[in-house]
Amino acid sequence: MLTFGLPPWAWRLYTNGMSGQVGIFSANIGSQQIELPITALTPDLAVALLITADLELEVLSKAAGELAANLADQPVDIIVTAATMGIPIAIEVTRALHLNRYLVLHKTPKTYLADALCEEVRSITTNKVQTLRLDAARIGDVKGKSVVFIDDVISTGQSAAAALRLLEKAGANIVAIGALATENGNYRDVLGHYSDLITALGSLPIFKPKKNTEGLLGWEPVYE
Repeated sequence: MLTFGLPPWAWRLYTNGMSGQVGIFSANIGSQQIELPITALTPDLAVALLITADLELEVLSKAAGELAANLADQPVDIIVTAATMGIPIAIEVTRALHLNRYLVLHKTPKTYLADALCEEVRSITTNKVQTLRLDAARIGDVKGKSVVFIDDVISTGQSAAAALRLLEKAGANIVAIGALATENGNYRDVLGHYSDLITALGSLPIFKPKKNTEGLLGWEPVYE
């Protein structure tokens, strides 16, 4: 089993006025072991931060191949993901499944997205409501088609749920949901029956502070 690290410059996340790495978590993602920075989001919550854009290509390609193998029994017409962290893994899964096209649900308003289908979303690592957009010119790529939605990490399920609602509006037949990892188990209530469609290579805990009368001692992992 190989261990891969993330670049030190990728270890800082700014949310709710807090930043910084508070530890390291060794995560099993498929057959690979990846060291992830434990990053505080609030004084009472930290997560193991998996940034797909900062993974080595060898790691990403191998993980995508394993995820694609788990999805191979599904009748897949197209892979769909949401900007931005899902894009690298979606591209690699598309290649591994020998498909020719993929679709990205955008979060940034563009001129050509003026008539896009839209859905609001708030994820665990953002501090504001965002809008997912499906380019109207690409609706035909998913309408009536067998779609696999790819995410990097499914945490609260809010981002995935918004993407799935958007795909439903476009008439997509969602046959599977793939992710590098799920986080805790809170996503099940949000995703409902779609939770049964999830295929993930790993499971990540969230982290809660361990304190005594003198203050913070460290961060404890909390699983489902």
